Amino acid sequence: MFASYAAPAGHAIIAARLYVPGDWAGDSGRRAVAGIPVDLEFATKPQLGTEIVQELITEGRCPPWVTGDEVYGRDARLRAFLEDQGTGYVLKIPCSFRVTLPAGQKVRADHAARLVPAAAWQTASAGHGSKGERDYGWAWLATASARHHLLIRRNRRDHADLAFFHCHVPAGRACSFTTLIRVAGRRWPAEEDFALGKSWFGLADSQVRRYTAIIRHLALAMAALAVCAVTAALARGRTSALARPPTSPGDPPPQDPGLIPLTAAEIKRVVSLVTRTWQTIRHYLHWSWWRRRHQARARWFHQRARLRKRAADP
Repeated sequence: MFASYAAPAGHAIIAARLYVPGDWAGDSGRRAVAGIPVDLEFATKPQLGTEIVQELITEGRCPPWVTGDEVYGRDARLRAFLEDQGTGYVLKIPCSFRVTLPAGQKVRADHAARLVPAAAWQTASAGHGSKGERDYGWAWLATASARHHLLIRRNRRDHADLAFFHCHVPAGRACSFTTLIRVAGRRWPAEEDFALGKSWFGLADSQVRRYTAIIRHLALAMAALAVCAVTAALARGRTSALARPPTSPGDPPPQDPGLIPLTAAEIKRVVSLVTRTWQTIRHYLHWSWWRRRHQARARWFHQRARLRKRAADP
């Protein structure tokens, strides 16, 4: 399992734990063949996540908010640990998760969603993507606890498509509806990091079968991804030259779409190519420029298409 650090400037995987299934952890023969340390005990993914957060807190590098999918949201011990540490969270939960409403009754999350008046739904972005803003309908329900809330995300075109998040706001911390939405949207960078790590840095391509070798492979892949992610973040302000995005469905396309900022994938591609002698560095940089220009044009048309869909929504 992996943990990503996501900030406005960029994001990258910063920690990983190798999940050892229970039947492996309890089989001494398998452990010996795989080289699993004697002191390594079986731990669930939420327990591994707790270990990572504990390390970040000890090192003073834990961000103020944590988010994750249903595997972590349904784990009561992980939620209690984060609350004890004063760390806020917006964790995805299944529709069957039960919340206690202010009146005292316990209901499933999907049943609670039926109590939301039509006028209470608000459209907001969970973050910026390559095709524009990730807009959804959102509702925020209070619970019996003043520090806990139920956040509901609704697909703008399919109102039956709902996602639920259990939220904790530490005492003394100011928090708005928009803040919780933004934290929920930080799950996308983590998914992007994992996909990027697998596609470009061989994160899941290790062919070794022993515990120590796998850990070493993960560390090297994560380090390479982090170097490219940091480089992209530092270069973003100097390498972005995008044309003005569309503001209405009828906007004509610009003559020059500009260039998207350097990405971690593009940096990795260029570094890999310039270390070879097949072509000149000028040749590789030319094709890098061409790709970024093509992606900028595609992004502009994707954004205009979204504006047209939004205008067509009832």
